[in-house]
Amino acid sequence: MIVRLTAAVMSVMALMTAGVSAQGEAPGLRPASSMPSGQVPGVLGKVAFEQRLNEQLPLDTAFTDESGKAVKLGDYFGRKPVVLAFVYYECPMLCTQVLNGLESALRVIDESIGEEFDVVTVSFDPRETAVLAAGKKQAYLERYKRPSAAQGWHFLTGSQASIDTLTKAAGFSYAWDEQSQQFAHASGIIVATPEGRMSRYFLGIDYSPRDVKFALIESSAGKIGSLADQLLLYCYHYDPAAGNYGFVAMKAVRIGGAVTLVALFGFMFVSFRRDNRATGH
Repeated sequence: MIVRLTAAVMSVMALMTAGVSAQGEAPGLRPASSMPSGQVPGVLGKVAFEQRLNEQLPLDTAFTDESGKAVKLGDYFGRKPVVLAFVYYECPMLCTQVLNGLESALRVIDESIGEEFDVVTVSFDPRETAVLAAGKKQAYLERYKRPSAAQGWHFLTGSQASIDTLTKAAGFSYAWDEQSQQFAHASGIIVATPEGRMSRYFLGIDYSPRDVKFALIESSAGKIGSLADQLLLYCYHYDPAAGNYGFVAMKAVRIGGAVTLVALFGFMFVSFRRDNRATGH
């Protein structure tokens, strides 16, 4: 057992070393020369997903649904909990993964969109139209394959003023990067109570079906969950020349590797002590 643990430790150390080497040598992973060590690219400094548990969503905010109809956010609240997702429909990277992760989690649980809860997807790009929203909705209805979702999964667009009102209330900050012509933003979803109070945040793109199910059950009863681990996954243009996004990603890998290494050493220490006691040394 000790041999296997030692091999695992060596593997983690190799991964961390490879990350450092990749950052310093591999094309596309070298940080820009003007970027100090430990600093994220400037645009990411404007990106956040603050968890505002038990705060009220602005239900009177006006949007347009996928059919082109004028609606208010509150039209989807009042009877059931709601899952809220911020994306933009022409996002080339992470937004699709957010929606894929959400749909995959919801497909596993017994509860169905449109019956026990609703889903509201909001584009934070004011240039996007109901036509784009309709196409995105159709794609995910075909993936989800439950008829009730047609009336329960909504894809909205809106003005900059409406987007600002909602995203600020939800703690979702994003930034437009002029050079790459893309939005930099974090990924995640929010579960809200039928009254529109934010009860649980899930960050990243992989959502546990069990946790989402429990969050929906608790939200339906008006209960507020706990803070999620604040480990953000960013969507940002990857520049193969400067390697800025890769630099941030490798830093996250090294932090995760360090945590794993500490845990392995701790386990080995306990195992050695147990073996010594068993042999009387």
